[in-house]
Amino acid sequence: LAALPETLLGARDRALLLVGFAGALRRSELVGLDYADIVPRDEGYAAVLRRSKTDQEGAGRTCFIPHANGERCPVKALKQWQELTGIRSGWLFRAVYRHDNVSEKPLSAQSVALIVKDAVRRVGGDPSAVSGHSLRSGYCTQAAIAGLQPWQIRDQTGHTSDLMLARYIRPVQKRKLPSLL
Repeated sequence: LAALPETLLGARDRALLLVGFAGALRRSELVGLDYADIVPRDEGYAAVLRRSKTDQEGAGRTCFIPHANGERCPVKALKQWQELTGIRSGWLFRAVYRHDNVSEKPLSAQSVALIVKDAVRRVGGDPSAVSGHSLRSGYCTQAAIAGLQPWQIRDQTGHTSDLMLARYIRPVQKRKLPSLL
């Protein structure tokens, strides 16, 4: 996040990365967010996900985007993006063209992957080691490391089983298991 430029594009990418991680969102869920889907709460935002990979009928579910401290606050980043662009309706995450022209159309799911890869490249990391899905799997891994119970993580991610959730928790968590000896 620190390597993102202080530009309109940087503000969009900061908000997208933080909201995507904090909400443990799939790429399609993230770019599918509409202004009306974000409901302010004292503790952050309730984000209504109208449709997802595992909800093709569109029953929807709500995930929570909490406040965080400092520059890593997804709520603060999203508010800044909205203030800079004046977005008060329609898609939240949109393309930014030359001369800071903001599109009316949403970003594509592939754009999320490119933004994640670009952010990693900016800090000298290997972009081939990450994808748009890294926001979701990163949340699951960090939540497990922080000691959240599987049911708490599933409540945020929408996973229906511990078995599927376990596929999202990266091997680093397994190295943190205490010895039973």
